[in-house]
Amino acid sequence: MSYLELEDVDVRLGDTEVLRRVSCSLDERTIAVIGENGSGKSTLARLVGGLTHATGGTIRVLGLDPARDATRLRRRVAVVFSNPDTQIVMPTVAEDVAFSLRSDKLSRDEKTRRVDEAMHRFGLTEVAGRASHDLSGGQKQLLALCGAFVRRPDLVIADEPTAYLDARNARRVADHLFEEGRHRLLLVTHDLALARRCEKAVLVQDGAIAAVGAPDEIIAEYEVGLGC
Repeated sequence: MSYLELEDVDVRLGDTEVLRRVSCSLDERTIAVIGENGSGKSTLARLVGGLTHATGGTIRVLGLDPARDATRLRRRVAVVFSNPDTQIVMPTVAEDVAFSLRSDKLSRDEKTRRVDEAMHRFGLTEVAGRASHDLSGGQKQLLALCGAFVRRPDLVIADEPTAYLDARNARRVADHLFEEGRHRLLLVTHDLALARRCEKAVLVQDGAIAAVGAPDEIIAEYEVGLGC
């Protein structure tokens, strides 16, 4: 079984049908989701992460039903958004990273070790005691990633994680996302160069999956539709 299975999935938010009859089976480690604003790609990401529920059809993520197995799925999936301020909740950097492990049954020493290792990995050790919201935009996004990866998730869902970053920080964030490891990556992005780094691409148009395939082919199809 593929790690992501959707069959005839619909999502309605209020009176709006955001996704309709979405079906796909994906198992590549890195997958890009591309499409125009309002196409439904962010809703698709939230659906996979269990943050939005389907109103029809069936969905399995890592073999789990996001609606019925929400708690188990949350332990295995981490979500990173474009605006890190929405994910920073604790006063200092170290406290914010540790907060991600609050539900894990780890000893205090093990939590401290995991937090220290994660901060070192993301270059945050020197700012561990600083106020989280006083960081630069790039540092905040690295903190959001650090909080996600400290949990050692099986799947990372990143929705426009480089949207508000300068070129240097965007590259740093992207390199962490694509770093070889045990995690899978579902990446929603307008950055087509970033999408090309993925093993598979999904084109979302008007609330439906229009195409799935090799990134170069799907991006070319997308650009034709844009008149490029």
